[in-house]
Amino acid sequence: MQRSHLAKAAIIVFLSLASLGIVGGSFLIRKAFSTTTESEIVTNTSRYSEIRNQLWTSQAQIKHFPRAITSDAKDVRIAYSPGVAQASSFLQVREKQSPAQIQKLLAQYRKLAKHQYKGGDTNVHANLPNGVPTTFFYTSDAGESFPPSYEILVLNAEDRGTPGFKWNHGDSYGVAIDSAAAEIVYWAEKW
Repeated sequence: MQRSHLAKAAIIVFLSLASLGIVGGSFLIRKAFSTTTESEIVTNTSRYSEIRNQLWTSQAQIKHFPRAITSDAKDVRIAYSPGVAQASSFLQVREKQSPAQIQKLLAQYRKLAKHQYKGGDTNVHANLPNGVPTTFFYTSDAGESFPPSYEILVLNAEDRGTPGFKWNHGDSYGVAIDSAAAEIVYWAEKW
């Protein structure tokens, strides 16, 4: 009698472990072959050089970005997403500079800008007459839209969509500058 109880207990333990193995194994296989469209946003500033010089595929779109994070830049933040599947990719660097440096950068980029906006985000800008997509405020604490204190200067925007479906694919890049806060946001975006 005792052997039959022992055998039943052994079978229950075996089936329990087999069930756990099947569930755990299927989880690991699903994770390994997952085709999720979510991409991780990198915010670690120590990875800036790697992202700028190796991971971003179009160097022409980020030639206006700083070559490196300098010691005189304050409150530096980055946001980078490589984009997967149909998701857009973006790179954004936000930093504070001296008011004099910000005024110098503002004058420099105003001369180069093909489009200028006050505040807003890519959806607002693209829907204006003759508007172009820009970016969201990825490095913000408060939201995805730039406050009105920011001047968004589009250095270039390329429509790579198909006829009848404008801006379905494309890219844009530029800077957003808040003179009062002595802050500049460098951005590039591809979709």
